[in-house]
Amino acid sequence: MGIEEADEAELVRLVAGGDRAAFEVLYRRTAPWLTVRLRRRCADDQIVAEVLQETFVAVWRAAGGFAGATVDGADGSAAGWLWTIAARRLVDAFRRRARHAQPPPAAAEPATTPAAEEEALAGEVGGELGAALDRLAPELRQVLRAMVLDGLSVRETADLLGLPEGTVKTRARRARVVMREALS
Repeated sequence: MGIEEADEAELVRLVAGGDRAAFEVLYRRTAPWLTVRLRRRCADDQIVAEVLQETFVAVWRAAGGFAGATVDGADGSAAGWLWTIAARRLVDAFRRRARHAQPPPAAAEPATTPAAEEEALAGEVGGELGAALDRLAPELRQVLRAMVLDGLSVRETADLLGLPEGTVKTRARRARVVMREALS
């Protein structure tokens, strides 16, 4: 099997061995969707570009740590591993900006079309659960997305959304209560 036919997990393993061609294929394959996901969480294109670059530098350096198993909340796939790195780099970028006394750019306004992960979640989650998710207030759904879909901690979610940690905890608790009531 050639590099072009390899799946992302195999590409990461090849990158761990120092294979530059595999790295280029991995970048071409994954950078576009990582950019889209990052832009949905940050309106500043410069920060998105920096985070994307930092993500792939980290991938080059840490590819040996990817074993295809669950990694800090990632789903065990190479794509989940990449997104976990990118999301954490975005949080780091917001922290750096906050240290320089500049407020982080607001997360991109929700588009009129659903995000790819919302469409995927809707495809995976139907019936009562899907209806309950649809009824959640946008601010609760935003916290739920960051913590559940993106696998971020309370602190990382707070940094990402520009909210106090207590607000994130409260919204996560409210989302659980609303979901529990809707499903009982």
